[in-house]
Amino acid sequence: MGPDDHARHHAAAPASTGDPAPATTPGHGQHAGHDGPHGHGDHAAAFRSRFLWNLLLAIPVVATSHMVAGWFGYSVPHWAAWIPPVLGTVIFGYGGWPFLSGAVGELRARRPGMMTLVALAITVAFVAGLFSAAGLAGPALDFWWELALLVVIMLLGHWLEMRALGQASGALEALAELLPDTAERIAEDGSVEEVGLGELRVGDTVLVRSGGRVPADGTVMDGSAAMDESMITGESRTVTRRAGERVVAGTVATDSAVRVRVSAVGEDTALAGIRRLVAEAQESRSRAQALADRAAAALFWFALVAGALTFAAWSLLGPLSDAVERTVTVLVIACPHALGLAIPLVIAISTTMSARAGILVKDRLALERTRAVDVVLFDKTGTLTRGRPTVTGVAAASGHDEEEVLALAGAAEADSEHPLARAITRAARERGRVPSASGFHSLTGRGVRAEVDGARIEVGGPALLAESGAAEPAELVERTRGWRERGATVLHVLRDGAVTGALALADEVRPESRQAVTELHDQGVRVAMVTGDARPVADAVAAELGVDEVFAEVLPEQKDQVVRDLQRRGHRVAMVGDGVNDAPALARADVGIAIGAGTDVAIESAGVVLASDDPRGVLAVRRLSAAGYRKMWQNLLWAAGYNVISVPLAAGVLASIGFVPPPAVGAVVMSLSTIVVALNAQLLRRVDLSPGR
Repeated sequence: MGPDDHARHHAAAPASTGDPAPATTPGHGQHAGHDGPHGHGDHAAAFRSRFLWNLLLAIPVVATSHMVAGWFGYSVPHWAAWIPPVLGTVIFGYGGWPFLSGAVGELRARRPGMMTLVALAITVAFVAGLFSAAGLAGPALDFWWELALLVVIMLLGHWLEMRALGQASGALEALAELLPDTAERIAEDGSVEEVGLGELRVGDTVLVRSGGRVPADGTVMDGSAAMDESMITGESRTVTRRAGERVVAGTVATDSAVRVRVSAVGEDTALAGIRRLVAEAQESRSRAQALADRAAAALFWFALVAGALTFAAWSLLGPLSDAVERTVTVLVIACPHALGLAIPLVIAISTTMSARAGILVKDRLALERTRAVDVVLFDKTGTLTRGRPTVTGVAAASGHDEEEVLALAGAAEADSEHPLARAITRAARERGRVPSASGFHSLTGRGVRAEVDGARIEVGGPALLAESGAAEPAELVERTRGWRERGATVLHVLRDGAVTGALALADEVRPESRQAVTELHDQGVRVAMVTGDARPVADAVAAELGVDEVFAEVLPEQKDQVVRDLQRRGHRVAMVGDGVNDAPALARADVGIAIGAGTDVAIESAGVVLASDDPRGVLAVRRLSAAGYRKMWQNLLWAAGYNVISVPLAAGVLASIGFVPPPAVGAVVMSLSTIVVALNAQLLRRVDLSPGR
């Protein structure tokens, strides 16, 4: 609060089970499996059903394969010769449909990728098997068992992918389930009626009973309650909400009932906004994801050329059956399934984790950049500080004690609505009993006056002292001078015209801010602060927190210039703010972080939104940024490296020493690569995003 605000009152000194949609991976054709009308859970169930049915069909196909029978030393009855081609055809049509239809989509979009490769591999195996069954080719081209295993393993990989993404996306459904089904609306005559949430309108008053959930955003009109806001902020401790304070839909009144005036309903609520942010984050793209897309496209052409060369070389060196088998193996191993899963799964898991921790990621690029930030620029008021005046010091004159001074001031200020008065009364009640007062008068530009226990109590700044002719006792001079030098507002308490003590009021620094600044320093990040407050006030806060650089007396429209200046020095800047006047700076910064849910404008301008007002959330964002980016690159390197090594092996570069992997082995290796990528992404869940870590 600036000096002008103080002077107005006290004249203080300045200071599904059916067919799933084609499940291509994001970036490789149209990902109908992810973006269709059904959720990931529906697709996971559909792929599970398809996988299990094809697994049952594949067992007799493999068991009646002459090649497999030869390996295990048994013979296949002549009557069973029909089993592989018949069941193999069913597997190709039913089990292979997601890949065949996905390939059509990719080719229509002129973006061939993984689905095209899989479709090509199983089609080659199917046609070869038909030729062999019809007697148009030798038994060496009997690929029915390889076809069956390839389809089953590919379906298993897709089921695992859908299930993992479905679990990650479950946060959206969980958020929706936080709202109650009905609300208790209070009518004009005071009666209470139960209505559906769709019937609520802005301006309605609702009753939230102890243990009940708030049905819509609003303001507490009557009562107070300890609210469980963990679903919004990620903070497990309850927060007391009193009359005049905002509450959001989905939070729980844990200990008592409150009446709430509705201010937002439906899609305008904070909860709906959070759901939109999470959805946008899971759909947003990143540099690493774009790189994966380009790598997959390159891999398609690499596999196509490798397959053509393999077929040509083996056709010249041996029988056609060997050339077909080698080509099929190359195409199977080259399928970039793991490559496509590498980035989307990390995105899904990280955005879900962050949402549960109260970190709402709007822009994946912003999250990725946070790990490289070397300067964090905090707005002071409401970010590093609480944004409201607080009694920071009490001094008593001789013959009086601090509790008495504060109690008298609290009693005199009890009927005032001024923020300073509220701060004094709140502090007095926290310390003990506040006596009742009568005859309250507001002294414009000077302070307040009231009768307390038969005495005339006055509270005000320098103008009040001058008017009353009272002098500040010598024992208070040093204390009040120090307060003023630190930018605090100093008010004196007079009893029957004599000064009994003094109070210091200032915007209180959040205790969490100290840990945030300290840990940023430990990570080698500079901390700067920008504020419109006077230089003494800014310097006092900076000194208390250990801030490296201070920009004080900055006009709102100049904050983005501060960010620009830091960037011109070569810094990568994260701007942390909560107000409308922070929006340009949030947009200008390399990473904009809106804190405490902030204002709508601030949220729209930021790439990351912290649902709580704890500045330590910035540390959690950096931890998530570093861990997520690390997992993306680990997965990319594994997926790409596996293909670079395995494709030449599948082509038969080691055939001279007798190592020629069959297509089924290629399918197993490919799916194992997918599982490795999925498990590595799941390790991201071990990152601790709690504020007090």
